[in-house]
Order: sequence, then structure tokens, then C-alpha cells
Amino acid sequence: MTHPESYDLLEGVLAEARKRSLAGNLPAATQIEHSKEFFRVLSLEAVDGPVLELGSGGGLPGLVIALEDQDLRLVLLDSARRSTDFLRWAVDELQLSRRVEVVNARAEHLGRDRQYRGGFAAVLARSFGPPAVTAECAAPLLRVEGRLVVSEPPAENSHSGTGMVESAPTAGRWPVEGCAKLGLVPERTVRGMFGFAVLRQLHPCPERYPRRPGIPSKRPLFS
Repeated sequence: MTHPESYDLLEGVLAEARKRSLAGNLPAATQIEHSKEFFRVLSLEAVDGPVLELGSGGGLPGLVIALEDQDLRLVLLDSARRSTDFLRWAVDELQLSRRVEVVNARAEHLGRDRQYRGGFAAVLARSFGPPAVTAECAAPLLRVEGRLVVSEPPAENSHSGTGMVESAPTAGRWPVEGCAKLGLVPERTVRGMFGFAVLRQLHPCPERYPRRPGIPSKRPLFS
């Protein structure tokens, strides 16, 4: 299958996601461009291992990233059965089942599963939850030196150029001391048309994390 044909199929997949209320109301072109920029940030350095997407929902950015990198192995994780039913259909429709796995589970449970814990070179999060929840659910899944890449809210002065601009991480959203409890270090913010935070797993996540399902959001490690 050629690359343009893959994206022709993706348009139909995204239309089905909108029909099932699994995708937002933004134009498909905007959603795809956001996903491609996710991929560009992920590709700023080599990805030596599988990648997991938290709360994949309608499959963005994961499905786009799978189309962009023909060798990458991905896990699309979501706790909602209707999302994972859709994702399995989408993966088959796009002929990605050889290297894309769909998992129906809570992130807190997966972080305790020895098959997955510490197994990922990168974890992606588009709209999974607040920073503290995202960090606590991602860190147990990352291997040492793995990266957490998170879509950030629009900046007051958005970057409108075609290149990417890197800056210091947003301390208010990703406090160093709070992230350190999980073995994470905020590294940078990257902005192109969209913004992303990049954090590094410097040490193995302590065994006490993640806490029980729901606790990360009820009692966040930082705010």
C-alpha cells in the first residue's frame, strides 16, 4: 500500500471516529497535522523500542504516527471498551495489525503488569489528563532514558513559523520536585504549530507507583 493510499483510508477512519463521538470537532486536516507534529517531536531523537499512547480514544496521534513510521511498534491504550473496539477495527482497516496492539485497560493497571512495566521507549499523551495524572500513569511504563511527550495547551504567543522552537519546560505544569518522585525530569517545551512537553525517565519509577485506579486524580502528586 502506498503512503497516499494509507491517508485516503485514514480519512474514512477519522470520519467513523467522529460518527462514534470518539474524535473532536476540529477539521480532520488540523487533527492530522497535530498528530504529524507529535511525530516530529518524537523523532527529534531515535526511538529505540516500542511506543505507547495513553488514552488513545479515536486513535490520534497513534494511528498517524504508525503511518508515518513503517517500522515503529505501538500500543494504543484506552480504558473504554467502545474506544478499543473502534481502535481494533481502525488498525485492521489501515493494515497495521502486525505492529500496532490495542489494549483495553486502566493505565494504573497496565503500569503494574510485568509485561508492560518499564517496557517503552516513549509514552505519548494528547488529552489524557492533568500533568500529575499523566506523569504518574506514564512513568511506570517508561524504560530508563525513555521519553514522555505530552501535548500542551496553546501558548499566549503561539509560534507560527514552519520550524520548531525549543525552550525550558513549563515549571508551573511540570514542577521538578513533583516529577522527581516518579523518576522523571522535565527536559523542554517544543513549539511549532502546536506545543509539546518532553520529559525524561532518568531513574526507574518507584514500585509504589502507580497508585490504585482513580487515586492519581483524587490525590495528585503535584499541582
